[in-house]
Amino acid sequence: MDFKTEFKPLTVQPQEIEERSFQMITEELGEHPFTDEQYSVVQRVIHASADFELGRSMLFHKDAVQAGIQAIRAGKTIVADVQMVQVGISKPRIAKFGGDVKVYISDPDVMEEAKRLNTTRAIISIRKAIQEADGGIYAIGNAPTALLELIRLVKEGVAKPGLVIGVPVGFVSAAESKEELAKLDIPFITNIGRKGGSPVAVAAVNAISLMAERLG
Repeated sequence: MDFKTEFKPLTVQPQEIEERSFQMITEELGEHPFTDEQYSVVQRVIHASADFELGRSMLFHKDAVQAGIQAIRAGKTIVADVQMVQVGISKPRIAKFGGDVKVYISDPDVMEEAKRLNTTRAIISIRKAIQEADGGIYAIGNAPTALLELIRLVKEGVAKPGLVIGVPVGFVSAAESKEELAKLDIPFITNIGRKGGSPVAVAAVNAISLMAERLG
């Protein structure tokens, strides 16, 4: 490789970069089974991950996107499983409707209770979240144990989320937790397999909040 050759980007304008990226994604993805609303999420997931296999593996409950839009416009809380998800979500769009983005995993009471019960902070953080975020959106990108705990609480009728975005990444229980989520008859967005992560959860939330904002 000749490092002396100067590389010049096609554009340095952020909006043009994003628009060109989305155009390339649409061209490369080709035919797909997603609705227009679902594709808005898938497109941003691929944009965040550069992973078309991941994008094609996305699964949606039929009411997922509309449920997410309604939750945001109603000012419901968005619960992130980790700080990386919280940081990536566009908070001004959420705040516009009176909502906020919370993460509980590093709260002192959560850490203390997890230690006392010899369990994960992710599990305890979900138990705390359901007391404060009824009807909210749960964005889980890292912790399969958080997703499994939320699923358990939904089955028991204790948790009533407006939407669950469950896309944890990893090898231990990640794929399995998403399989369990896809069995629930509640609004959910997930994907098949081990892939996922914070950028995927963030991309899904931001795509939905953009759709909510465009409604005025």
